[in-house]
Amino acid sequence: MSVLERLEQVFHNVFGNDQIRLTDQTTAADIPGWDSVAHINLMFGIEQEFGVQFGSSEFAEMANVGQLVRWLEARR
Repeated sequence: MSVLERLEQVFHNVFGNDQIRLTDQTTAADIPGWDSVAHINLMFGIEQEFGVQFGSSEFAEMANVGQLVRWLEARR
């Protein structure tokens, strides 16, 4: 499974919506229900799925899913 496909699974779990389809350009504004609580849950879900840990501002500084994918791929 690709990084993007694995990310989609995390998004499905966090948002309870298996209709979410991610692209490199997807942002928080594109996902209904992406609030501060969902943001934290998403961050923890990604950390668990990929075995990574975000620095205090790394996750917040990513402007879109494409940046997140590249960050995760660099840590494989």
